[in-house]
Amino acid sequence: MLNFLPSVLVGLIATVLMIINALFWVPILLVFASIKFVLPLRAVRLAIDPILLFIAESWISCNSGWMGLTQKTHWDVEGIQALDPDNWYLVNSNHQSWVDILVLQHLLNHRIPLLKFFIKQQLIWVPVMGLAWWALDFPFMRRHSEEFLKKHPELRGKDQETTRKACEKFALIPTSVMNFLEGTRFTPAKHAKQQSPYQHLLKPKAGGLALALNAMGDKFQAILDVTIVYPDGAPSFPHFLTGKMKRVVVRVRALPIPQHLLKGDYANDPVFREAFAQWVQQLWRDKDAQIQRLLESSASSPK
Repeated sequence: MLNFLPSVLVGLIATVLMIINALFWVPILLVFASIKFVLPLRAVRLAIDPILLFIAESWISCNSGWMGLTQKTHWDVEGIQALDPDNWYLVNSNHQSWVDILVLQHLLNHRIPLLKFFIKQQLIWVPVMGLAWWALDFPFMRRHSEEFLKKHPELRGKDQETTRKACEKFALIPTSVMNFLEGTRFTPAKHAKQQSPYQHLLKPKAGGLALALNAMGDKFQAILDVTIVYPDGAPSFPHFLTGKMKRVVVRVRALPIPQHLLKGDYANDPVFREAFAQWVQQLWRDKDAQIQRLLESSASSPK
């Protein structure tokens, strides 16, 4: 445990270890991903995908290693004991910081299949990581505003098609499809701009969740509803690297797949869309209340 060192030095060590870890695993990942790219056959994919997942999970395990070495964080976690690494899950979480991703990967690695995130198209150009996300078949999404789509209607439905194609790949071997329902990180400014009816959450965007359930609902064992709370405030990534994230509270609950919401046409059926929205809004009301309870409980606990 190196947390006794000055925070700047802790941050430097953590950053170096994180970069070395990525530079070690990504080239190995790309070798096998290139084989799959050159030979786009189902048999090749079925042979290569487990290797890629093993490499990614090893990478995450090494991330957990340097986190344990450099961070002194109290983890208050419930609900991850009875998960199955050989099944399919649809994972949903609130979203406050880039640190959320490391938290989720650290806690769920080897407990469920590798988390596959839907990523903004621009992030494919992130050095090293963009190639890694491509190699692991993370779907890259072009999210457009409604105003933009009115001017370019030919682009409407592109993200839905990307989601469907991604889910076809995910159906081949056990996968965890990760979805941040808010679509972006929570900030007070975004919360105020949206006039969100929730105290601790932005308004949920249900379209991606509806598409994933439509495409793969018969595969998913459960929806894993994850709630992440930082009692001392959501940390920035530099804040985390320098060892200043002292506490994190995580609650995971497995929800049954809503069978009545699997096969409707979310895009074109207003009745189905309203029914799905009501289900999501109830999920969000429950999460908002849970966050409030966890914050109140953490405030009364010794730091």
